[in-house]
Amino acid sequence: MNCLRQHTMQPFRAHRNTSSRAAAVRVRCGAGTPTVVVTREHGKNGKLMTALSKHRIQCVELPLIEHAPGPDRDQLPGLLQAGAFDWVACTSPESAAVFIDGWKAAGSPQVRVAVVGGGTGEVLAAAGITPEFTATKALGKVMGSELPHVPGGSDVVLYPASVKASTDLQDSLAAAGFKVQRINTYNTIGVTNVEQQVLQQALAADVVTFGSPSAVKAWVALVGLQAAQQKMNRGLPADRVIYPDAPGIDEWARCVVQGLQKLGRMPAVVA
Repeated sequence: MNCLRQHTMQPFRAHRNTSSRAAAVRVRCGAGTPTVVVTREHGKNGKLMTALSKHRIQCVELPLIEHAPGPDRDQLPGLLQAGAFDWVACTSPESAAVFIDGWKAAGSPQVRVAVVGGGTGEVLAAAGITPEFTATKALGKVMGSELPHVPGGSDVVLYPASVKASTDLQDSLAAAGFKVQRINTYNTIGVTNVEQQVLQQALAADVVTFGSPSAVKAWVALVGLQAAQQKMNRGLPADRVIYPDAPGIDEWARCVVQGLQKLGRMPAVVA
């Protein structure tokens, strides 16, 4: 998610929400290098920063979230060993990382994995696991409507989820005739302490990128509700929030560049 932050706000067309990522942007039509805040957890901002650097965009890294074990995490290895399911659903890179830990603890059993998002699949592939299904859009409800039934299977989907995850995936899977076993294996929490110098740089930036609703909440908690509303035009109206049209880092970066171009912070490409 890219959020357009403002001094003087200009109209901007918002794309339909096809991913949890967006950017918030403010208009600051002055000279200098455009600046973007990247807010994913430590170690997970590098790809976006690299993609933006190709456009000579300066990045301020301000991790807003971190992950903690969920209440059901210890159940995962035993459930994987039992194998009483057709699919394991991984909906984010973090859920994939948690699944891999449980899978290794279970002795690396043969499993059939379905994923949301290319980044999720990359995490699994790095551990030697090839997803057998990838949703066409990075949305849980899309996976639910597209996931194939296994002939002669149990129609059970094991869903290692975030504590804060919505029920979109569960609801769509149930509507498609699956039975979902959800276990809350991790939690996403907002950071409480950041370097003030970095925070001030972030507050002066043109674009703030958010990869999840938790990051948005952490931003508001960090800078204060009143300050966040002032910086984000009193609550981020829909036409100031830009969503990528497809999953992936390149699309996220393209979305940020497009926003900066429309706001006059980068030159538009002339065909």
